[in-house]
Amino acid sequence: MKAPAFSRKLVGAKPAAFPHFIPPCLANLRDTVPTARGFVHELKLDGYRLQAHLQNGRVLLYTRSGLGCASSFPTIAADVARLAAEDLIIDGEVISADSHGHPNFSALQDDLKRGRHDRMVYYVFDLLHLDGFDTRPAALVARKAVLQSILSEAGAMAPHVLYSEHFEDGVDLYARAGRMNLEGIVSKRFDAPYRSGRRGQWFKIKCLKHGRFAVVGFVPEGSNGILKLRLARREGSALVYVGRVGTGWSRQIAREIRRALEPLVRPTSPLSTPLKKADTTWVEPTYDVEITFAEITDDGMVRHPSFKRLVL
Repeated sequence: MKAPAFSRKLVGAKPAAFPHFIPPCLANLRDTVPTARGFVHELKLDGYRLQAHLQNGRVLLYTRSGLGCASSFPTIAADVARLAAEDLIIDGEVISADSHGHPNFSALQDDLKRGRHDRMVYYVFDLLHLDGFDTRPAALVARKAVLQSILSEAGAMAPHVLYSEHFEDGVDLYARAGRMNLEGIVSKRFDAPYRSGRRGQWFKIKCLKHGRFAVVGFVPEGSNGILKLRLARREGSALVYVGRVGTGWSRQIAREIRRALEPLVRPTSPLSTPLKKADTTWVEPTYDVEITFAEITDDGMVRHPSFKRLVL
């Protein structure tokens, strides 16, 4: 089914043969939301990047690195096949929704392992090719307008493929993302073409959580450095393992942490449930560590932690 001349309405779109996998446009990390004019903002969804190709009724799905993965997402592949186009390439993020409708990365990993597909939703945010036209040279907001029209036309026929809305007020969206415990937002230049790689057109701003955990061990690096810190949550007198942190310090800080922990070395793990980690030097849980992290996973581990400071 051919789209109703959408591609011809895109200023800058060029006639082109249907391409193979297109390396994705990637976002640069920054600490603050861009407030200058010329940006639109989308929610950053915690899932897997997915590029969908529809060509003459055949659907191919690709991971961020270009691996074919249609067999892992059959419901999404089926819905992409129902879109109003003969040839189409779209970019988005597949998520599994929790009971509140929020993306849950642990749930997505579990669904992939179990072959469960009913919770999976493909949020699409960009249009790269449409019915013989390379749409990447067109402005972002123009590409998104056409994309929204295509998905709206499919409607209930493609319930697992949804349009990823954009907003003009990034500061407000970032605040709402934080209140909803979402990963953050992505800010994009509204008039930019789609370019593969990190080209300074997209920026991700994460909503990080802060926490304090007991240091129960470390993985040494060389004679005086630290590769990782093993962390635990205090539950009364119990120490429950929550994972490790291995970023956020300089070499000098790593040496200072090592000097602080070495007098506390003990032969066994202080955890309430013993843990076997052959690379780890266990210590008395005298020090705490303050970290930022993305979330606590369903199995209780800190995700994407970063060291802030050691606390007595």
